[in-house]
Amino acid sequence: MSALLATRDLSVTFGRGADEVRAVRGVSFDVAEGEAFGIVGESGSGKSTVLRAICGLAPVSGGRVALDGADIPAPRRPDFYRRVQMVFQDPYASLHPRHTVDHILSEPLAIHGFRDRGARVEAALEDVGLGQGFRFRYPHQLSGGQRQRVAIARALILEPRVLLLDEPTSALDASIQAEVLNLLDRLRGERGLTYVLVSHDLAVVAHMCERLAVMQNGVVVEELTRDALRRHAAGQDYTRTLLRASEGFRKERAS
Repeated sequence: MSALLATRDLSVTFGRGADEVRAVRGVSFDVAEGEAFGIVGESGSGKSTVLRAICGLAPVSGGRVALDGADIPAPRRPDFYRRVQMVFQDPYASLHPRHTVDHILSEPLAIHGFRDRGARVEAALEDVGLGQGFRFRYPHQLSGGQRQRVAIARALILEPRVLLLDEPTSALDASIQAEVLNLLDRLRGERGLTYVLVSHDLAVVAHMCERLAVMQNGVVVEELTRDALRRHAAGQDYTRTLLRASEGFRKERAS
């Protein structure tokens, strides 16, 4: 099966000289169309930087990113964002506080020249489980889960093929996390979407993704299938440490 999205020896470097930080070093992976691919690792491992590099928000210092077999140029062209969209970690920071939900959802449609914007906004709100009563509210009038649903609607409104999901539930209460994950699961099934999901929570990745890459210090140290993850069949000590830490965290949360 050919890859819809691929990285080859992707590197991201910030700063120069004594201040140089090699945040991502030689990362390569393939994601098939319709697949959900996870990237896990502790804070500072480079996993979110990979997503930002793919969508043009972090400087690529080496390697390449390809979509449908064609290299993606830098800076990203407008048509790239018709095909690839990103949902950020913090719904409190990713929505403009002075814009209504209608404005937030209409803006990308206007930028890309879509017609019937009102009907598309209404449909997007319904798709993410928000009624029309939310259309003219401001972000401060919404709960965290509702804000993240708006962020998901904004990402989907251009009808992309790929969603880059950067810790999409980590800023939400535990009771809301499952609702948002189930929403993302449903949307993927209905639309045939392809996901690249970054998370520190291995349980989230095991629920959402068929395969995953484990990152440490900017490098992919291991790739696993979901079945191998659930069997704790990791080949690297670092991955086994993440698994043990994740199990302990879930036990503490359940107690």
